[in-house]
Amino acid sequence: MDLFEKTTLKLGPLGQYADQAEGYYMFPKLEGELSNKMTFRGKEVLVWSLNNYLGLANHPEVRKADAQAAADWGMAYPMGARMMSGQTKYHEQLENELAAFVSKESAYLLNYGYQGMVSIIDTLVDRHDVIVYDSEAHACILDGMRLHIGKRFVYPHNNIENLEKQLQRATTIVEQTGGAILVITEGVYGMAGDLGKLKEIADLKKKFNFRLLVDDAHGFGTMGKTGAGTGEHLGVQNEIDIYFGTFAKSMAGIGGFVASNPQVIKYLKYNMRSQIFAKSLPMPMVIGALKRLSMIRESQEYKNKLWVIVNALQKGLKENGFNIGGTESPVTPVILQGGVSQATQVTYDMRENFGIFCSIVSYPVIPKGIILLRIIPTAVHTLEDVNYTIESFKKVKEKLETGKYDSEFKEMTA
Repeated sequence: MDLFEKTTLKLGPLGQYADQAEGYYMFPKLEGELSNKMTFRGKEVLVWSLNNYLGLANHPEVRKADAQAAADWGMAYPMGARMMSGQTKYHEQLENELAAFVSKESAYLLNYGYQGMVSIIDTLVDRHDVIVYDSEAHACILDGMRLHIGKRFVYPHNNIENLEKQLQRATTIVEQTGGAILVITEGVYGMAGDLGKLKEIADLKKKFNFRLLVDDAHGFGTMGKTGAGTGEHLGVQNEIDIYFGTFAKSMAGIGGFVASNPQVIKYLKYNMRSQIFAKSLPMPMVIGALKRLSMIRESQEYKNKLWVIVNALQKGLKENGFNIGGTESPVTPVILQGGVSQATQVTYDMRENFGIFCSIVSYPVIPKGIILLRIIPTAVHTLEDVNYTIESFKKVKEKLETGKYDSEFKEMTA
């Protein structure tokens, strides 16, 4: 068999719909200024699908800082990997400020969030070690574990009783191998919006010897009194041994960071192959991240605006009978009943007739029979946006429950 044959035979669970879906349902093009309203296929739509939580993506001060940094440094500087020729005082400054913000002693910049998490896991554990992780862990965590040649055990999502059983299994193994245990969870789960049970996990340290790695991509900037994340929100930031954050959400940029004690960060700096052999993060991204961090740190305005919208949206949805699951974060899932065909019609109706653009998820990403509307509120949304969306959702839900979308799908495919 020729290697390329599989590209036509095995497109995968999502790729199988590429011909019908690409450009509309998958890989859609949103155009215009990054804000609550953008343009999709020539029409203005109300957008609820951007992780621009604090509204910094198009903030005038941020754009000015980005533009000035690009003018001063260009996109090439510094050239080379940081270990060889790509180190600057600004990279170090950003690391120091990030570490202080999340109450850790030291931090290390990462070129990408996804790649960063993969590499953190790959670097920290060896064949003698055991990973214990939540069943709803993000794909970057799963891909990191695929590189691990030792044992790994999964526990059902946020099931602390089962986690304890897996820790017992892991302890038995490391007593024989001489290895260690790494527990991985998330601060905020990006699909359902619920929080990882960080306090309960931390409490298990009294019974088991393990280190805790938390992916707080959606919590950094949005959760906690200062925005320092889910650990701060739950009062257990000091119990997180390795804290991971990304710039791709609240910071509205590219890159990420890992924070821990100085020895762990030193180890990662000298052993993370994805960073050792990669070009240093370009200066405009570093200077831009410094500006964003200072704005988050020095003013609660952006986070407060976000939570006004979050609270209004989630309260309004619940009062109108919508199931939003157990979210405790800005991520707002709206759970409806239906299959792939109904999800297709819902998406089309919302974009074309209601002018609402949000991520709509169905099987095989989630279980059959469920349609999930994933809403991402931001600081640039308005209460008018919230009210309009709730009223639109009410009409969509009625059409779904009365079978209107089924008849439309039959007409469209006849």
